[in-house]
This record gives sequence, C-alpha cells and structure tokens, in this order.
Amino acid sequence: MQPMGEALIPGHLPGRLAITLWDFSWYTQAAAGEPFHDLDRAFAEAVERGYNTVRICAMPYLLCGEHGLDTTQLALPGMGGSFGLGTRWYNARGGAVVNPLERLLELFRAARRSGCYVIVSSWEYQQSPAFAATPDWYKALYAVPEAERLPALTAALGRLVTLLKAHDLADRIAYVELHNEIEYSKLVAEQLYRGARAQAAVKDQLEASIAALRREHPDVLVTACYAKPPADPADIAENMQVAHFHTYVYGVLGALADAAGLNDAPDAPVAPLLRDLLRPGAPDLATYAPAELWRLDATGVRRRLFYAHDWVDPVKWDGWLDAHYPAHRDEMAATLAGWLKTIAGWARVRGVPAVVGEGYVGYTPLHGRFEESAAGKEIAELAIRECVRLGYWGAVTCSNAAPHHPFWSDITWQREMNALLTEGCS
Repeated sequence: MQPMGEALIPGHLPGRLAITLWDFSWYTQAAAGEPFHDLDRAFAEAVERGYNTVRICAMPYLLCGEHGLDTTQLALPGMGGSFGLGTRWYNARGGAVVNPLERLLELFRAARRSGCYVIVSSWEYQQSPAFAATPDWYKALYAVPEAERLPALTAALGRLVTLLKAHDLADRIAYVELHNEIEYSKLVAEQLYRGARAQAAVKDQLEASIAALRREHPDVLVTACYAKPPADPADIAENMQVAHFHTYVYGVLGALADAAGLNDAPDAPVAPLLRDLLRPGAPDLATYAPAELWRLDATGVRRRLFYAHDWVDPVKWDGWLDAHYPAHRDEMAATLAGWLKTIAGWARVRGVPAVVGEGYVGYTPLHGRFEESAAGKEIAELAIRECVRLGYWGAVTCSNAAPHHPFWSDITWQREMNALLTEGCS
C-alpha cells in the first residue's frame, strides 16, 4: 500500500522511513569507545541493518535559543559514577566534550554520505541537559516562563533549520517535530500535561507553533510528537504535517511495574517483588541518587525507576515477564493494532503521512532482553506488519534497536523488519 499523505511528502525523501532512534545519545555517548564516537561508522551500521532515517535531539534551544550560554564546548560527564549505568539511555560512561554546532553539522554531513535522513526533534525539556557537566543548560531552559517555552523553542527550531539551509544540509531533514512527547515534557505547564486530557490541553499551543514554523519554512514538513495515540482524535493538533505518535503498549511490562511498585510515591518502601528481583548488594533506595541532585530535576525519569533498572537482576526480570506474558499477549496485540488503526484513520482524514516514532513494549532495563526475545519480537513484528498494511510512511523496528542498545547486535532481524517496512509485506 502506498503511504498515507503521499502527495505531501517532498520528492527527495524516501518513500518509506526506516527509523532508528538516536535521541540525545548521538552526542552524550560520543567518547572514544562509545557507540557514536565515529558517526560515519554508526551510519554505516544503520545502513547495513536497513535503516535510512535517524531521529535525534538536535539541541535546538542550546544551539539557537536566546540564553547567552557559551555553546562552543559541551562537556558530558554523564549522570555521575555508576548511577544510571543499568538504565537505558542513561548508561553514558562520560568524558565526551563536543562542540554542539560542529557535532550537529557533522551528523548531517555523515547522513548525506550514507544516504540517510534526519528527523529533527528536541528532548531538552525532558532529558538532554541532565548529562551536561554543569546545570547551566538546564537552568536556562527552566528560566523561560512556562507560557513562553513552546514559542521560544519554536523560534529556536526555525533558526536551526535556517542554519542547516545556510550549510546546504536541509535536504537531509525528513521532518521537524517540536519536541519529544510534548504532553509528557516540561515544555508545557505541569498542570496541563499531568491531566487526563493532556493532548487537548496543549492543542492550541501546538497549532500556533506548527503554523509559525510552517510559515517560516514552508518547504519543510513540521509536526508535533505525541507520547501516546489519540485519546480523542479531536484533541490532536489539526495542522500537523506528519501524524507522529508513540505506541508503547506495556501490557505485561505495566503489570510488572505495578506489582514491583515502580510507580509508587517517592517515599514508599521498596515493594516485596522488586526486592526479590534485585541483585545482591543493592543499596538502600532512600540513599540512591546521583551526586548532583539537579540531574534528577533535569530528567523525567524517577529515582525509583533508576534504582530498579540499575540494580535489577535481568534474568529474574525477564523471567517474570516471560512467565506472565501469555496472560497479556492477546490484549497487547489487540491494543497495539487498535492504536495503529486509530492513528491511520486520523492521518487519512487529514491527508498526511503517519509515523511511529517510538515503540513497542515499553521502558525496560538496559540489560533486560525481553524485547529481543521471541515475545518482544512478536509484538514488534505485529506493529511493523500493521504499519505496512495500513500505509504508514515510517516506523521504528523497536526503540531499543539502535547503536546504544544491545539489540543493535541482532543484524538479521533488523534487516528483515526494515525490508518489510521499505518493500512492503510479502
């Protein structure tokens, strides 16, 4: 099936986007020996696995915001010590020092050399500044009054696209999204995004920002990025040029999170199940924190979740998921298929292409292998086949299929899934 919104897709872009999620890790894990130290190599590995698109935090506010920060050097020590080393995306060893602008331009040049494209986003009001050596970037972001944050970031993104055009690199942009998981970020007021109608609460702001960016750069696709499929299609920004949603189904993983108390209040005791799943020598939860506490404020990940992911025994964790998956399997499959159909319906009505930017099971510990197992692959394959059947423009094979995750080593599976995405279901 041809992709929805095909007429809207610029002719120089791929007919299908096979996406690998590089997020902020392309600069936070850039030290020697880390997966993004050599960007040409990282792109070559992506192409080898069948990908043609990477999705990144392009640091738009840091690079192009009005803050007065020195942006010629960004030291990235990570979260500090061993904190976060068992948690996905937070396992940067630290030590990288990058020039953010040169790093971004080099990524785009490497994308061109490899024949790849870039989805431009920001994780700045969610995670990115937590890795910096000082809290300056974090403080600059949160010094912006809540009502002005989205317009300020939109203006920065506009200047970033202008910068890429000045360097003759804008043809590498697949599309621009305003911010990762807008309704779950601190880009908008907390009383809005914590509510049951979070998507509706941010609709007017998003539409204004999308309209402004589209006026400034009418030759570039602009959209929002939602953490979940539409709770109500009427809640979604109607002028998005790409229906970009995330589809983490959780199911059995959600059941484990509930049973292990991962969503409990910060001062709640460790749940008996979580205690059973921890490795010997786990510290006391009450004392487990990074040396610099501002890093927790600069990220959306809760301290209890860091504790669980850093100290869990991955064999026990996966064993619990394997044992309970059969009871959740059918519901997870039905939920995921229903979400993909809903997104596709929204996109068709508006004549825009649809993309799954992240998915499919949920946030698992770095050393957990449930998503790489037969069960996890079953879920991902269902999603990919549905995306092809419904005419999606693009999708991830799995959020964990990227150079900074162990799943990257499964080359054959990624090739097969990306072949499905780019060539169609056989």
